[in-house]
Amino acid sequence: MIEELRFGWVTVPTHAFFVGLGVVLASVVFVLEARRRGALREESLVAVTGALVGGAIGMRLSGWAEHLDFALNPGLVEAWMFGARSILGGLTGAYVGVLVAKRLIGYRERTGDLFAPAVALGMAVGRIGCYLTEAPGRPTSLPWGVHAPATVPECPGCVTGQAMHPSYLYEAVFQLAAFGALLWARSRVDRPGELFTLYLGAYAAFRFLVEFTRANETVWLDLTRPQWFLVPGLALLAVRLGIGWRRGYYDRLLPRRGERRPLSPGDRLPSGARLSPASEEER
Repeated sequence: MIEELRFGWVTVPTHAFFVGLGVVLASVVFVLEARRRGALREESLVAVTGALVGGAIGMRLSGWAEHLDFALNPGLVEAWMFGARSILGGLTGAYVGVLVAKRLIGYRERTGDLFAPAVALGMAVGRIGCYLTEAPGRPTSLPWGVHAPATVPECPGCVTGQAMHPSYLYEAVFQLAAFGALLWARSRVDRPGELFTLYLGAYAAFRFLVEFTRANETVWLDLTRPQWFLVPGLALLAVRLGIGWRRGYYDRLLPRRGERRPLSPGDRLPSGARLSPASEEER
């Protein structure tokens, strides 16, 4: 467990450093993606501000509704001062923050596709801070299990010296892979908002599964609070992705069986091959 990082005479909290670094990198990716799409305008920067403010509030206040019995939950002030720093709460708050910011300035264009790669990279970096400062996960016999000092808070496995899942590294690897996949898919998913929808669906499914390796407390049916939070979201996303699939939003990304994938601008033809008139129109 590495609680602090030292840079010369400056000492900074490890978790805060990686979260801050993730936010900076995400902001850079957002600006580059907005510039690539010709969407780098004042309105899009207002959306970023809404995401940052909403994410900070959601991350801090997520613990206010942790228990169904509200008598067990902290007050708003206590939640703000000593919040659980929930990633799911931060993502929810960021989403709401963008919606509110866009509504305030009357901006109606979709911005989710600009955020998708940025969020993936930012979360990959932020999860490194979680890995270095928090309880790794549940005990495992897998060869890549990790050991953590007995001083790690809320970690019974650390006290007994058990090997545990490096659950935060699982998520960091997933987010890096998602970042690469989103960069590859962005030219193949043309409909505004669909790239972000695909990312949300993939992350929600991954997060539900990776919770089985996390050290979070189970509350009902051997599922954790984050998993119960994700259940309705997964159902809605499944319906939303099903509608997109039926309407052909992802045909250039995942061709249907028996159908030829439409050509993308970056596709290359074999030497000597020529496009048919229909293909020319697609191109």
